[in-house]
Amino acid sequence: MRKNELSPSYYVDVKNALKNHILPFLGDRPISSISSSEVLEVLKKLEFQNKNEAANRLRQRLSNIFSYACLAGRCEVNPLENLKGTLASPKKEKQKALDKKDLPEFLKKLDNYGGELITKCGIWIVLYTLARTSEIRKAVWDEFDLDCEKPVWVIPGSRMKMNRDHVIPLSSQALAVFEDLKQFSKGDPFIFHQLNNFRKPISENAMLFGLYRMGYKNKASIHGFRATASTIMNEEKIRPDVIEKLLAHESSNKVRAAYNRYEYLDERREALQWWADYLDDIIKRN
Repeated sequence: MRKNELSPSYYVDVKNALKNHILPFLGDRPISSISSSEVLEVLKKLEFQNKNEAANRLRQRLSNIFSYACLAGRCEVNPLENLKGTLASPKKEKQKALDKKDLPEFLKKLDNYGGELITKCGIWIVLYTLARTSEIRKAVWDEFDLDCEKPVWVIPGSRMKMNRDHVIPLSSQALAVFEDLKQFSKGDPFIFHQLNNFRKPISENAMLFGLYRMGYKNKASIHGFRATASTIMNEEKIRPDVIEKLLAHESSNKVRAAYNRYEYLDERREALQWWADYLDDIIKRN
């Protein structure tokens, strides 16, 4: 029923989680006969595997299913209501972000990176666009309008966390990286493709391993660069609404004014160009 509200990848994740962890144990039971203790026993199987986050996500999804079943007259009580607080809370690992003072050394190492060019370019695009790893590694040329006065990258909602198109104005530095990449991946399905298989995007950890190669294991994460940029932009008094839009942190409040993927576009372009120039200045000074 909620399929159209979710991105295709998220929908598949939900469906597979239920298929793999719930249906084998409870799938053939009348929904009205399932007790709290039985659900807890199934969820504890995940907890015993140290999959606390997965167990808590499934608890919430099952609660939604039983709530709907109650409204539809299929059962009288939601057994998940009794399970709040019975599962261990997931441990949220803070994404490691570089401090402003750490950028000169990092940018020098990235500039001299000796690994795969695709990986190096991917990290630069993370810095220049503030896009997420998944958005970058699955990027295709059809999403880009590069041959115009104001080049943009339009990521379709099917690839975004909030299932909404996201427009990223490209700085001159980002545009230069993509122009360089054309000679390596033009015509291939994915811009950031695997070295030995042009039809597959680079792995989820390719850029992270690139950081490891530069000596930043346990010191920095790809996602952390978004936090670094956000912190510095806030210090520079760039409007918070503009920064949130750059990071694709969309409000889920449907009462809000109609969603506009081009909102603050000129301000976002100025902010990303300022940020790219800021990084360039650091390299020049060091």
